[in-house]
Parts: sequence; C-alpha cells; structure tokens
Amino acid sequence: MRFEIITIFPEFFASIFENGILRRALAEELVTVGVHDLRAFTHDRHRTVDDRPFGGGEGMVLKAEPLAEALSSLGIHARAARLAEADAPRTRMVLLSAQGRRFTQAMARELAGVERVVLICGRYEGVDERVNELYCDMELSIGDYVLSGGELAAAVVVDATMRLIPGVLGNEASGEFESFGVADAEIATVEDGVPRSQHGAGGLLDYPHYTRPAEFGGLRAPEVLMNGDHAQIRRWRREQQLRKTLANRPDLLEGAALSKEDVKLLEGIQREGE
Repeated sequence: MRFEIITIFPEFFASIFENGILRRALAEELVTVGVHDLRAFTHDRHRTVDDRPFGGGEGMVLKAEPLAEALSSLGIHARAARLAEADAPRTRMVLLSAQGRRFTQAMARELAGVERVVLICGRYEGVDERVNELYCDMELSIGDYVLSGGELAAAVVVDATMRLIPGVLGNEASGEFESFGVADAEIATVEDGVPRSQHGAGGLLDYPHYTRPAEFGGLRAPEVLMNGDHAQIRRWRREQQLRKTLANRPDLLEGAALSKEDVKLLEGIQREGE
C-alpha cells in the first residue's frame, strides 16, 4: 500500500516515519510513503501557494493550480476521469479539513483495503473548494476542533490505516480486539483450540488492561483475570467494555453490535447508576 501526502511542510513528517510500527512497516516495504512539497508546483519567484478568498474574509486559501499540478505529477486525474478508468489502480483521494466527516476506525479499515491513498493537507482557511469537487473522494476531519493544518491529521490517518494492513502489527489479532474493532461474527471462535477470552469490540471501547505486579499502589488487579477461566474472563471483559463505553462514549452504543446478553449486562449497569 502507498500513501501520498501533499503539504507545504514536508519536513513535518521526517520524525514520524522514523519511529515505531510505521518505521518497521516502511523498512519491510509493507507500506510506502511519498511526501510532496506543494511549493514545488508553483511558478513564481515567491513560490506562492495561497491567495485571498473571493468575497472577503479572514485568512488565506490554498490555490487550486498548484494542487492540480501536484496531483497530475502523481498521475491523478479529475475524479470523473478516474472513475472511467477501469484498469486504474484503486486510489482514494482525501482532503483533510475541519469541514470533513469525522474519521473513524471503519474509515481506516476502508482505506486499508485500497492500493493508494492521497492525502491533501489543508492550511490557512482551507483549500479552494473546486479541488475538493473535482478530485476528492472524501473530506475528512479527525475531530471536532480546528488544527493549524492538515499535517497532524494526515499523520493520524496514515498511522490508523497502516496498522490494519496485514503483516504490519506483530500480532494480527491486535487490530481486531481493540477499541472500535470488529464484531464477534467477524472473528474466529477459538485460538489454537483455546476458547477466546475476549469479545470483538463491535464498535465499543476496549476493556481495561492489567499486568504484573498483581498489586500496585494499594490496588490489586481483578482476581477474575488471574483464575484461568476463559468464560468468566470473557464475560468480565465484555461488561467492562460496556461500562467504559457508557461512561466515556455513550454515543457509540447506538451503532454497536450488541447481543441479547450484552443488552442485559448494559441494562444492569444502567440500573446501578440510578
């Protein structure tokens, strides 16, 4: 899989790609990344990439022409032309913008299934809307706040997406058993003949984790996690997932894949708080 990032601050990404899982994925060529300086596609001595907005207003807007040239250099045509190319590589064009749809784990899984993702990093007041209309498949935001530019958002999208590519994580199941992960129906029921002690998240948050020592700061790790009973551990973890989701992100419960047992557990948790 390949990521292409168009930015006016290419040096921003240097340290990000030299650390952690992404560094290993690049070294093993599971993922490749191209970072492209938008100023390289200007033709005036000041390398101008922005201009004042029509109609007035604060700030500046990234111009359409340099972005179009940058995309052309990557072999990217307008969206209508790309859709007509049946043999074209599967590409997703993404504009990073505070006006975009909120980026989710489901979107990361969608992007992980294509061959190339092109990320346009917005700046200033944004990007000339015609670039979005002509070229982009999706406009994404990583949260309900405004950043100085799309570079941080691009790093988030790359990290969240590439870790779902087969071979990137040391344990393939890590991408399934975590917050916002897939539902039980999409995961094998046993691990090497041993019943699973986890539920698929099914859109819920992850459960709390504990490790050695068993006691720390006067608090002891839950006994259920140390008794070896997979069924009990599985039920406790599911209950904790529901508790944490209800406390921190109750909005996720509406779209979560809940079983009848989950609903009973959740009702019990809600009664406790009454």
